Amino acid sequence: VQLVESGGGSVQAGGSLRLSCLVSGYTDGKVCMAWFRQPPGEQRDGVAALDSDGRTSYALSVMGRFTISKDNAKNTLYLEIDNLKPEDTAVYYCAADFTFAPCHYSDYIPPLEFAFWGQGTQVTVSS
Repeated sequence: VQLVESGGGSVQAGGSLRLSCLVSGYTDGKVCMAWFRQPPGEQRDGVAALDSDGRTSYALSVMGRFTISKDNAKNTLYLEIDNLKPEDTAVYYCAADFTFAPCHYSDYIPPLEFAFWGQGTQVTVSS
C-alpha cells in the first residue's frame, strides 16, 4: 500500500486548501484512513479520520473547519481546510490501516493505530 499526499503550499490566513492523498495497492475492504499533522518541533497529531463505513471523526480543535472525504473511483482521500490560521502550519500526513477498521474517534486519533503513511505535504499559513 502506498500513500502519496499533494496539495500543500503557502497560503494567507483565512484562505482554504484541499489536500489529496492518492492510495494505491489497496483493494476494497475495511479500512480506516486519517489525516495527521506535525507542526515544527511538535508531535504528530490526528485531525480527521474516515472509515469504510463512511463514519467521520475530527479532533475537537479542528471541528467545523476541516472536512475529510474520499473519492473511491479515484482512490483518493481529501482534507478540506477552511479559514486557515497560522497555527495550522504543519506537515500534513495521510495514513491508513486495515486491521482495526472500521474506526471512530471522539477526539484523539492515535498515530500508533496506523501502519501505512504517506511522505507528507507542507502547509504554511501566513498572517
